[in-house]
Amino acid sequence: MVKFTDHTSTRKYPTKELEFTQTTFIETDTNKTLGRAFSTYGIRDAGVLTLYDLKYHTDTINLLRAKKGIYKDNKVYLDHNITLNQKEGFDYRAEHAVYDKKTQILNITSTFTAIMNKNIIHGNTLRYDTKKKEAFAKEIDAVVYTVEK
Repeated sequence: MVKFTDHTSTRKYPTKELEFTQTTFIETDTNKTLGRAFSTYGIRDAGVLTLYDLKYHTDTINLLRAKKGIYKDNKVYLDHNITLNQKEGFDYRAEHAVYDKKTQILNITSTFTAIMNKNIIHGNTLRYDTKKKEAFAKEIDAVVYTVEK
């Protein structure tokens, strides 16, 4: 026997669209490769892509790593053990950051450390333009060695 009622179900149904392991994503346009992302595990749920053990590479970024990255629109929200390695210049370490793929700007929203050779900078937040190679930081503590002329 089937019974019909007008009660609304409160049960939540899964919205998982995709799940994968050991996957490389390659972002392209009509002319060239824009970036590469590798993840050991990922899931797309309700339109949001979450990647674990993320490794990201572009023309301006040698390697950007994080334990977790969440893609929303043109931004990647990064959490835990974030490192940004440049071909030239400082390497950065932090716990929380947001990378805007459209503007190519990394906003570090936690304390950070920047290292280049013997030069070390600690600060509270940082905005780094990966295209222009310009960084703006707040509340820094730095040891910087200059070249004698």
